[in-house]
Amino acid sequence: MQTILMITALFSLGFTFPPLAQLSNKTPKTSLVNKAAMMPRPNFRVQNVIGAKAQEFDLADVTLLDGPFKAAMERDATYLLSLSADRLLSLYRKEAGLEPKAPGYGGWEPRGGETLGHYMSALAMQYHSTGDSRFRERLNYILDELAVIQQKNGDGYIGGIPNGKALFAEVKAGDGKGAHREWVPWYVLHKLQAGLRDAYLYGGNPKARGLLVKFSDWVVDTTASLTPEQWGIMTQVEDGGMRETMADAYAITGNKQYLEVSEKFYDYALDALAEREDKLSGGHANTLLAKVIGSARLYELTGSKRDRTISQFLWSTVVNHHSYVTGGNSEHEEFNAPDQFTNKLGPSTAESYNTYNMLKLTRHLFEATPDVGYADYYERALYNHILASQEPEKGMTAYYMSLKPGHCKSYSTPEESFWCCTGTGMENHVKYGDSIYYHKADTLFVNGFIPSVLRWRDKGLTVRQDTQFPQSDVTKLTITADKPTRAALKIRCPGWLAKDAEVSVNGKRRPIAAKAGSYATIEQTWKTGDTIEVRLPMQLTQEALPDDKSKVAYLYGLVVLAGDLGNANMPKDLHAVEQDAYFTVPDPVVPVLVPQNKPLNQWLKPVEGHPLWFRTVGAGHPDEVTMKPFYDVHFSRYTVYWDVFTPSQWDQYKVEFHAREVERRAKEARRVDEMHFNEQQTELEHNLTGERSTSGRYGERGYRVASNGAWFAFDMKVAPDVPMELQCTYWGADGGNRNFNILVDGQIIATQRLNRDKLDEFFDVIYPIPAALTQGKTNVKVRFEPINDKQTAGGVFGCIMFIAKVKRVTE
Repeated sequence: MQTILMITALFSLGFTFPPLAQLSNKTPKTSLVNKAAMMPRPNFRVQNVIGAKAQEFDLADVTLLDGPFKAAMERDATYLLSLSADRLLSLYRKEAGLEPKAPGYGGWEPRGGETLGHYMSALAMQYHSTGDSRFRERLNYILDELAVIQQKNGDGYIGGIPNGKALFAEVKAGDGKGAHREWVPWYVLHKLQAGLRDAYLYGGNPKARGLLVKFSDWVVDTTASLTPEQWGIMTQVEDGGMRETMADAYAITGNKQYLEVSEKFYDYALDALAEREDKLSGGHANTLLAKVIGSARLYELTGSKRDRTISQFLWSTVVNHHSYVTGGNSEHEEFNAPDQFTNKLGPSTAESYNTYNMLKLTRHLFEATPDVGYADYYERALYNHILASQEPEKGMTAYYMSLKPGHCKSYSTPEESFWCCTGTGMENHVKYGDSIYYHKADTLFVNGFIPSVLRWRDKGLTVRQDTQFPQSDVTKLTITADKPTRAALKIRCPGWLAKDAEVSVNGKRRPIAAKAGSYATIEQTWKTGDTIEVRLPMQLTQEALPDDKSKVAYLYGLVVLAGDLGNANMPKDLHAVEQDAYFTVPDPVVPVLVPQNKPLNQWLKPVEGHPLWFRTVGAGHPDEVTMKPFYDVHFSRYTVYWDVFTPSQWDQYKVEFHAREVERRAKEARRVDEMHFNEQQTELEHNLTGERSTSGRYGERGYRVASNGAWFAFDMKVAPDVPMELQCTYWGADGGNRNFNILVDGQIIATQRLNRDKLDEFFDVIYPIPAALTQGKTNVKVRFEPINDKQTAGGVFGCIMFIAKVKRVTE
């Protein structure tokens, strides 16, 4: 990918810039062009073997104008400046043996300080996009501090991971399991390495390059003794995008050792993708997506056909068989089975980090093959997930984008969360300028319809795009040319168009091909004052789940519509330290739709005075509903996927449906905590311990098992003053010597025997917990152990802690 390298001596020119809020929304004059846009643009030292057929513009060449994306960018910028660099650096100084200058932040930060790398990337891109020197100054301070930390460590290492030096010493000694002993250590270090890369490429500080080189040398040295088998063990723990950033380090420096290590950060799951086999079901989505971005980068740098196949097949498979209508994917961070979504509409759908990575992958693929399909997906995910993930008050971001009917979005807190999706959220909203426009030779691709100004410096052209899209179906491009210049403008005609796009040049309609799913090409000599106006007709459409045609989502053009169900009986503040804090918010009664077999536009009508709002007419039961863009629904309950019935179906099922919904909501209201196995994050969050216990997967579900005297235990939340019960899930075909005790805080509450109880299906067993074991407590220790050394405990496929369903006694 083309990224801009800057000559730092020009930073001394002394230009000053207005605060972010004062930037004009008009075409920038020379005095307002940001400093980064005036820098020379040398290339990577190592050029791509695969030439781009469409190159992205540098962020400095695109200025956002007033609109929802600029507003989101400014909220993010305010949040970035509110944070303390010294607090984000606290762990790094401590682990280097230096006195922290400030206490660290809370939430996930104590696990390793992964936010710092994201923060550096966001600062660098915000500076590069706007020229606001406040972001460069903050970034340069961090780099100065990291230089002190790296020098103190003495070997190139920079890290805030507790006990990081010790565990990486184990790795250096040839123990691939060393990377399993703390919170996903390579994943955390990848964020730091990416931050250094971006601080150099976007921030223009040569110190960042020096830090990156020494750090990359440390990675090479630390992994030098690992055998292929040990690499395989090590990379079973999430390692983020080490594959990508080591490849970028190679491109920046030309050091082939970095390329070799990049190729070793592999995952056996990539083998199936190389053979075009979809074996994603049950796999941790973000682990694989980050590695595949590395494959896309390696294809560019080396021409590896295997890596091209991996990246292209993964993209098409996820988009076409594993994604929701919003463009997001996964439930509880795992891929579903292909085209199987019916039981995957929970509160933990669509992790935001996944979509961040899918958009990165899409940019790589579009540059290699500038196809409208890539741009269509990018647009859908950008509006309906990324833009929708930031709340409009504090600029906080969502971890999951819940698609559970009647549920709500919840967001990070300013100083106490720092989830992985907090970090990517910092980056998401400062780089909206990329992927709007691409270029190749004399061709300009207009992919996005976002108010903005493009400076196409190689051609001496400035293109201003004015639009209120998607509230309006018209966008207008105005040309300013240093001199008359011939070029081809290729304007995307999205696949969702209701009919052919309409294109006018200088007020006159042009009879050019502008069909859905293509580019409308206008080639001529452009001069100052030329205008192009494009009309993109939109219509209401629907998308059903592939495995259940009765569960339907609605769109207007590209915009996913959500039914606003109000905020009655909701928490006052949906910001939370834990990303799952509001999973068990009681559901309201969610209306169903019975459209009487009428065409969509006859029962879903526009709401006057509210663009992109629609209301059901004679179709909602028990009440009519108003639908609005999902990206505009915040602090309110909503539904995206609706249960849709024919009149006869509704007559048959409404009593049963109502009873089932009442029972489901009552059960959800009793849920206190949930434990998933074979998921590193969940097992760490629940402090899982044990001896010789193993885990694995069967289908989409993870399990844990303990044999021959082994055991495992973990913490679970409880409600202190009400009876509790533990629900455990087992596979019905398990049998043999599977007899085990279940203990709570050291006391046996049940003995379970598995004896092929229910062939070919999972089943649940509920164990009442004596009140004395939970009285006054908020957590208990649950333990599974065989009844003797010849027996096995499990496999256990999950545990849920419920408030007990108490039966009322009547006289």
